[in-house]
Amino acid sequence: MNRFRIILLTVVALATVTPVVSQVRISEEKWVLPTFMVSPPDRNPMFFKGESYQGASKYIYPYGLNDVISNERQDHPWKAVILENEYIKLCVTPEIGGKLYYATDKTNGYNFIYKNDVVKPSNIGMTGAWVSGGIEWCVIHHHRASTFLPVDYELKENADGSKTVWIGETEPRHRMRWTIGITAYPGKSYYSAEVKILNPTSLTNTFLYWANVAAHTNKDYQVIFPPSVNTATYHAKNSFTRWPLSTEIYNGEDFTKGVDLSWWVNSVNQNSYFAHNLTEDFMGGYDHGSETGTVHVADHNIVKGAKLWEWGSGPRGQATEVRLTENAGPYVEIMVGAFSDNQPDYSWIKPYEVKTFKQFWFPVKDIRGFKNANLNGAVNLEKDGENAVFLGYYSTQKVPGARIILKNKDKVILDKSVDISPEKAFTSTVKIEGPFKIEDLFTSMSISTGNEVLLSYSPVIVPKAESLPEEVKRPPLPGEIKTVEELFLTGSRILQFYNPTLNAMDYFSEALDRDPGDIRTNLAVGKIHLRNSEYALARTHFTRGLKRLTKDYTRPSDCEGLYLEGLTLRKLKLYDYAIDTLYRATWDQDWHAAAYLELARISCSRGEFAKALGQVNESLKTNSVNNSALALKAALLRGCGS
Repeated sequence: MNRFRIILLTVVALATVTPVVSQVRISEEKWVLPTFMVSPPDRNPMFFKGESYQGASKYIYPYGLNDVISNERQDHPWKAVILENEYIKLCVTPEIGGKLYYATDKTNGYNFIYKNDVVKPSNIGMTGAWVSGGIEWCVIHHHRASTFLPVDYELKENADGSKTVWIGETEPRHRMRWTIGITAYPGKSYYSAEVKILNPTSLTNTFLYWANVAAHTNKDYQVIFPPSVNTATYHAKNSFTRWPLSTEIYNGEDFTKGVDLSWWVNSVNQNSYFAHNLTEDFMGGYDHGSETGTVHVADHNIVKGAKLWEWGSGPRGQATEVRLTENAGPYVEIMVGAFSDNQPDYSWIKPYEVKTFKQFWFPVKDIRGFKNANLNGAVNLEKDGENAVFLGYYSTQKVPGARIILKNKDKVILDKSVDISPEKAFTSTVKIEGPFKIEDLFTSMSISTGNEVLLSYSPVIVPKAESLPEEVKRPPLPGEIKTVEELFLTGSRILQFYNPTLNAMDYFSEALDRDPGDIRTNLAVGKIHLRNSEYALARTHFTRGLKRLTKDYTRPSDCEGLYLEGLTLRKLKLYDYAIDTLYRATWDQDWHAAAYLELARISCSRGEFAKALGQVNESLKTNSVNNSALALKAALLRGCGS
């Protein structure tokens, strides 16, 4: 991805001659900020020393440490990419990790994504320098080793009038690639982040993705998980508590007297709270003092993680935050994660696989919080005294004559037509005659010209969790585990989560001592040797596992072992054997694309380019978004004169 590819004069010209009702503007500028500069990274490599970072092994190499930070404050011009429309203004800083440095609601000046007034790094990141505020894109690993390093970026104008800042990089430790497109839309108060994560390698990897979203906080700030969430958990799921009212000892903190953990002020010390079993598509936070807040919306089936993290409202937490800013004040992290609901909870990504998804954020105001939200807005409905309720709607776009309905069972008690927009929310205190139950109420906001419901809500009384889920415990010693299957699964989990305190080989070795031919364990050990370029050892284990898998001339339903052995044979330059083995791997659709790509590479090494083109086309049949295959195809077409 090349930098500086957009010509700003063209953008200005288009803005001048194209009359549109609503328009997105994009620009690049130098933003001078008070800064405590970071020295260039240490050139000497830092190898693994068994240390932990954010619950996972602290692998730094081939990154350098950037942990030398000046104590002197100076003005420094940073490159800032500005995206804005009539409702919101976004700032992306490509030179500071691609961070979305702030997001502002232009209707009231509220920074619904925390805006730091200074670049004041602290040695909190895995390699050192880390700055608070904005949205930090924690991709591949947490927090992300390159969090304070420059990233590639590109600006794009889209056919629908929206504009996008694409940021991205290749993570050198596993050669994983990620890109994120931050887009603002005409006439909308929300913006989106389109995330693409690519594994361009021939081996299965694991990865994390979390958006670390900072929000300004104070004694009036409340983090809002969906009403259905009644349990929260800590990192690694080793502690659970009821939510929002905790009556437990949680992560060493005594909340047994009953503490509402959704309010920032009630957590005196630093702590994390992950929503357990998220089943709705939104979360966020709300400042009840200023009547402003932040909403996140995404498909909870993919973006499964919702988290509150805070330094704590007590003296120690506030002393820490003072080291990260000058005048911007304290913050909370209202984080959201995809393909994961905890940290460090890594998910798998196969060779050449691409994972994509979208997230959205928007400001909210004047409705006392929210109980439901989607891309059309947010709604709040709550009791307001004995015989009344408060009803509020925030809309992410102009909706002239929106129809607002409130029902008590089948009786309509409010039916009103209003003009609603991001500038003006709808609020009303509605009196209800006689006793009523909040769960009998229903409200909706619809378009006046039809029956399309934009947003609705019906309260559900969520019972207090009767019992808390089982906590994750440290696994027993290998000799204490009963079965080979459990030994394999324990070792696999250690590898998956990069556990720094346990060695997967201890469990795999015990499994092979008990059953030397165990298929899964041999493949797991073979993969470790393959990653370490110990090809002869890898082949030994793959051959041993395949001997049992293909006994009695059986054609296996899962051909991963054949694919891995084919990779190893190619590395050993035993090409004829590799070709035979990789072709058998193509019979399994899971490994069809990857195996055909390896076959095409072997054909290229032999000068058989027409054959390679046919093989790469076969690969693309089952993975059309594989950049490695597409690049190879382009090269082959050029070479063949097509």
